[in-house]
Amino acid sequence: MKTGYLIDMDGVVYRENQLIAGAAEFVQALIATGTPFLFLTNNSAPTPEDLVVRLKHMGIHGLSRRHFYTSALNTAEFLCAADPNCTVFAVGEGGLLAALHEQKIPNDTIRPHYVVIGEGAISMEKLNKAHECIERGARLVATNPDNWCPVSTEKTRPGAGSTAAFLEASTGRRAYYLGKPNGFMFQQARRKLAGFSGPAPENVVMIGDTMETDIRGAFEAGLQSYLVLSGSTQFEMVGDYVYQPTRILQSVADLVEEVKTGKPGNPIWDKPAEPGSRPHDHFGTRHQTDIFALYKPRPRPAMTK
Repeated sequence: MKTGYLIDMDGVVYRENQLIAGAAEFVQALIATGTPFLFLTNNSAPTPEDLVVRLKHMGIHGLSRRHFYTSALNTAEFLCAADPNCTVFAVGEGGLLAALHEQKIPNDTIRPHYVVIGEGAISMEKLNKAHECIERGARLVATNPDNWCPVSTEKTRPGAGSTAAFLEASTGRRAYYLGKPNGFMFQQARRKLAGFSGPAPENVVMIGDTMETDIRGAFEAGLQSYLVLSGSTQFEMVGDYVYQPTRILQSVADLVEEVKTGKPGNPIWDKPAEPGSRPHDHFGTRHQTDIFALYKPRPRPAMTK
């Protein structure tokens, strides 16, 4: 059975500007065996070309833009499918702006159909403009629901979800969150994976380090999922979730021989994790994605005098 892989990046392939041990060997094994794979990232800031260059500097060669699918690309495709003649006011960086431009979605700072929120340096001027556009009737879309993202073992950064939450609070309007775990991201990624040379893979596996986005999204899309412990999730945390990964691995290095030989390796986990308390970690009890905000209505707060 031919297997294709959807692979998260931050925490799976690298952390900051350092490759995770075994990641280069894993990617080279995929390329050498002709295994279809696609890097799937919620980070909307970089373009696929940016990511090719970044991984090349880290020591991973042989990649092209078709190997990357970002939440920015996913958002642009979603808008084209949902509203082909729409206009947007975008708050984000180059990756988001380039994706919207590729789909010929015009920028509109006066009366856009959508305000689109991505990662990046956010100014109060842009937030004020986004707030005004939403009050005039624009719908709010976020490239992904991540409130924060890990940068290192002791450092995080704000994500698109936190910026969208700001505008939700100021306008009383709900955002629609794309990216992982939204099913549209996985649906489009599977289609792109099938577009690689050769027959479409019969089996698709999502490899990620985050339960709320990678593993949940794969579970809801009917895919197998491999959780790696090289990123933001510790083994003791897995039992907190009602959905579970198919396998748990220390890192993608555990898959190198499996990809080369086609013979399954040994996961460090082969039964459901037990629910219960888990030890304190640097990221505390924060879920990376505010899973309750996806469903719980948030009325506009009263203005204070």
